[in-house]
Amino acid sequence: MSDERPPAAESPVPEIDTTVPHSARIFGYWLGGKDNYPVDRAAGDRVRELFPQIVDLARVSRQFLGRVVRHLVAEEGVRQILDIGSGLPTVDNTHEVAQRVAPETRVVYVDNDPLVFAHARALLAGASEGTAEFVHADVHEPEEILKAAARTLDFDRPVAVVLMGVLAHVADYDEARSIVRRLLDPLPSGSLLAVRDGTDTDEAYVEATRQYAAGGAVPYNLRSPERIAGFLDGLELVEPGVVSCPLWRAETTSPVPVEEVPVYGGVGRKP
Repeated sequence: MSDERPPAAESPVPEIDTTVPHSARIFGYWLGGKDNYPVDRAAGDRVRELFPQIVDLARVSRQFLGRVVRHLVAEEGVRQILDIGSGLPTVDNTHEVAQRVAPETRVVYVDNDPLVFAHARALLAGASEGTAEFVHADVHEPEEILKAAARTLDFDRPVAVVLMGVLAHVADYDEARSIVRRLLDPLPSGSLLAVRDGTDTDEAYVEATRQYAAGGAVPYNLRSPERIAGFLDGLELVEPGVVSCPLWRAETTSPVPVEEVPVYGGVGRKP
């Protein structure tokens, strides 16, 4: 396949529903972002009252993403990333981290929040020589995601699929695993999968997510570490495997203490 690819078609900005809390905006709020609405702040505050550690979880999750992307590009040699459930743009976005290592890296972001769509399109207008695009789609539609991503990515070469905090929004575990398979099956050997989600190992976190869903937000379904690891079944695990995120290739310069928290992640390589 040639490196010359047609640009993604311009899409209208979908309407933003400010009456329903959205996980991307709430996550950004916990990280100190301003792109949210009263309903998002109210939902985020309810979770934080029940589980104050949620702010640290948001930070270590973001740091995990950065370490994963650097590993994918610097050590695995990946030059194509499909980041599904990317969330609101913040510092050290996937394409920025990747293109600091290899400027030619192509990144496709996917999210179903119209606010993310609007901000990402503005952010990506200044992307460097590595192509970066945004697709407005839902994780439940893997075939549509791949079809849109194919405008930017070459599926004859390895692709890294990044699913950070998004599979927990798929209530049925078997369906979530099916989505992973459908995303990976068309990709060539050497492609990689990176996942991260919250675990059901902390009672306060479990109760906070229960009340979060009761407030009208799309439920965030905590799972056991073993079930999160199950998303990587059949892949060659990158060391140290599926672990609490701060422990995955920990950096001693992290401002957050390196200790186990109820959010797990890992990376696997397609044989």
